[in-house]
Amino acid sequence: MVDPVMVSRRRALQLLAAAPFVVAAACSDDGSDDRAREDVSPENGGSLEPTPACGDDPTAAQTEGPFFSEGSPERSSLREAGVTGTPLVVEGTVVTTTCTPIDRSRIDFWQTDDAGEYDNDGFRLRGHLFTDASGRFRLETIVPGLYQGRTRHIHAIVQSPGAATLTTQLYFPDEPGNADDGIFDERLLMTMSEADDGSRLGTFDFVLEV
Repeated sequence: MVDPVMVSRRRALQLLAAAPFVVAAACSDDGSDDRAREDVSPENGGSLEPTPACGDDPTAAQTEGPFFSEGSPERSSLREAGVTGTPLVVEGTVVTTTCTPIDRSRIDFWQTDDAGEYDNDGFRLRGHLFTDASGRFRLETIVPGLYQGRTRHIHAIVQSPGAATLTTQLYFPDEPGNADDGIFDERLLMTMSEADDGSRLGTFDFVLEV
């Protein structure tokens, strides 16, 4: 069972991390990210959760699996010609257990395509990016398909400057396969929302012990 205090802290971190992106999305050309976020301002009847007390345990590590490829391109969008599927944005922060943002953390992401296949010859749906000075990251990708024997997931390797590497996986809530996947860890669930156009937004904060 998930510790409710830990979930509350993580949710508060996700809300705080998303705030700068809401401002940025308001200035975007198409406003697509605006639609993917819930307005929780007091003016709209919502209420922001309090600043987290921090001190969360580090993000759980998981197996790298057999399909990691070194040398992926640096890019914040994995959408390219030939990649089809439901658009997905994954965003959040990389912080220490005391909630200090970690600048220039490198995050490698890789996943299956919409059909549940990995590209093991090239770098389709593979790439890495770096966090900004506030520890924030934003990845544009698609909802991964189901790889045989696994629930829906995205792989990630987080490397903070001068610190140990975290290898883990991110999961989707309410997936039927979660209950039957022996690797699945509910502590690694993203918080998901959906826009009117069907695109999805996942938020997750990586907590590193550095």
